[in-house]
Amino acid sequence: MSRVVAIFGPTASGKSAAALALARMTGGEIVSCDAMQAYRGLPILTNQPTAADLATVPHHLVGVWPLHHRGSVAEFGPLARAAVDDVLARGRTPIVAGGTGLYLRAILSDMRPPAQPAPGVRERYEQLYDRHGAKAAHGVLQTLDAPAAAAVHPNDRRRVVRALELHEAGQSLAGSELWQPDVRLPTALFGLQLPAAEGAARIAARTRAMFDAGVVEEVRAALGRGPLSETAARIHGLQDVTALIGGEIDREEAIRRLDSRTRRYAKRQRTWMRKLPGLRPIDASQRPAAMSAEIASLL
Repeated sequence: MSRVVAIFGPTASGKSAAALALARMTGGEIVSCDAMQAYRGLPILTNQPTAADLATVPHHLVGVWPLHHRGSVAEFGPLARAAVDDVLARGRTPIVAGGTGLYLRAILSDMRPPAQPAPGVRERYEQLYDRHGAKAAHGVLQTLDAPAAAAVHPNDRRRVVRALELHEAGQSLAGSELWQPDVRLPTALFGLQLPAAEGAARIAARTRAMFDAGVVEEVRAALGRGPLSETAARIHGLQDVTALIGGEIDREEAIRRLDSRTRRYAKRQRTWMRKLPGLRPIDASQRPAAMSAEIASLL
């Protein structure tokens, strides 16, 4: 068996279920590569493993950050790689599973952490963007770092600001590599593939199930505990549920928006998957046990 197994795929393709089945079959442990599952306090919204799942199979990097923590891939990578090494040291198989492509690469490859801005730099460029507008801020970036400006849309506030602060630190967003091209350990990488129509149907069912399970009450309680970090505030679907809580939209509109947002995200995940080298496709229309058996037969 390869030292590391990685399972990637779009939302609702069955990654978690396949990883659980494989872990039970092989005695493996799951290392999450889901950026939002790293936060605790919103288990329904982030689709975290259940208490029963956690009791039967060890999971790593799930619920490790409070919602006020400003997490990043640069912080996550070393933690996750240490978890993989720990699992291996105990003679077990790490099963890396999740749908955040950048976090997957951060686990599998040795990252080159990006430069950290000097105190106040990010705030200065955020003020530039907010006070003078997207066009002006992007114009400054065009003057300072034309290749980065070409790679970033003016309306993408976060990346425009990041490109500006990287320039000030002597780096460029354009062409920067956060990881080495090769994996750090022998890895078998599998991609769960699902017809778009079937994926959309699963997403619709999951979205409604989240609301039936109490995601609105979960978000209301989380917001009541204090402000969220900028990173946690980007948790998928949070803004839609927050709009419902604030009375801006009704329940059905919140469900419709989250469903649409999730389908767009799944499309981006499929694009990510096509870029992953050495990926072996797995038919995600199968039941989890069948997927895990197929993966095990290929190891």
